[in-house]
Amino acid sequence: MTAALQSDYPPEGGWTTDDLDALPEDGHRRELLDGVLLMSPSPTRMHQTIAGLLMAALNEDCPDGYDVTQGVEVRFNRTRSFIPDVLVTTSVAAAREPSKYEPHEVVLAVEIVSSSTRSIDRVLKPTLYAQAEIPYYWRLELEDDGLVVYTYKIDPVHEAYTETGRWTKFVDTGEPFPVNLPISRITPRRV
Repeated sequence: MTAALQSDYPPEGGWTTDDLDALPEDGHRRELLDGVLLMSPSPTRMHQTIAGLLMAALNEDCPDGYDVTQGVEVRFNRTRSFIPDVLVTTSVAAAREPSKYEPHEVVLAVEIVSSSTRSIDRVLKPTLYAQAEIPYYWRLELEDDGLVVYTYKIDPVHEAYTETGRWTKFVDTGEPFPVNLPISRITPRRV
């Protein structure tokens, strides 16, 4: 048992991925930010429906060489680990059936913004995903007029994403592979 499990306080020096591995599989979503343990509330039905619909839609258009999945951990280092809502990875990485990916294996990270993760999904995660050189980032948000998909591409010189689109009717992009996706296809029936 790790020190993290023997106390109500964080372990000396902060949490590590070893501590995450020692925690029970209890359905809690745990992420690490520089040794700080982040726990998100269970996703809502709306959140999970959007993630499932997006994963299925991307999977249909996904060419050989890529793989689409959802909710799999990406380990940046011993003290930083995030779980994107949907991911596109290399097919080579997916072939090993990982429970965790390394950032260089991830081609696209997608986050669906919830009220409790707004700042994390809009500011923190895109900054850290870009620093880890994940080539593409999408952010999905339910706004007053419906679901909006924001797409980004990395500027590797500045280690930051630049917006490539704000999509309200359909996502029409060639990156990371050709996608022409009506927003209605990833919008839950009951919003």
